[in-house]
Amino acid sequence: MHLNSLLLFKKRILPLIQKGHRVLEIGPDRVPSTLQGLVDVPDLTWETIDMAARPGVTHLATNEYSFPIPEGSFDLVIAVQVIEHVKKIWRWVPELARVCKPGGHLALISPISWPYHEAPVDCWRIYPEGMRALLDDSGLHPVISVEESLEREQFPELAGYRRMYPGVSCSNMRLSGRLKNIARRITFAPIPFANDLITIARKS
Repeated sequence: MHLNSLLLFKKRILPLIQKGHRVLEIGPDRVPSTLQGLVDVPDLTWETIDMAARPGVTHLATNEYSFPIPEGSFDLVIAVQVIEHVKKIWRWVPELARVCKPGGHLALISPISWPYHEAPVDCWRIYPEGMRALLDDSGLHPVISVEESLEREQFPELAGYRRMYPGVSCSNMRLSGRLKNIARRITFAPIPFANDLITIARKS
């Protein structure tokens, strides 16, 4: 999970999590997940679902479009860097909405600029208009759906640096990549940064 996703989670999603909430994270990177480790809220129930049987995963899904979870179970459903790996997103988003409580929220972070990466498939890059169409068909009301990059704030040496372009996150590069970025900065060549779509929607 790259730095920009974590920054967006802390800025946009973390404030939604309240005492006593029941949260479902879809496709956690590990158990306990990186996202769960960022949360310090009392009386919180954090559950996970995945299609791979892993120790600690709460729910095992044999079908990505049908979860073994009762309708209206969660105050918040989270999927970070997952939707691009789902083939039929028009069937998947309604299932996320189904397990969300009325008045609850769905929170998604998905890549805009990240290159192709199989896990085991990589199908989509979604822009705000496309995401709003998915939400509309799922009975969800968008609270926010915008392209956003916060990671540049984490690199003071890049402050005010105008020659940048959406690409691979600086924070995820190996040493050779970071050295290339230093060379780019010295030569005034463009420097890449991650750009993601952050979406928060409310269920009626």
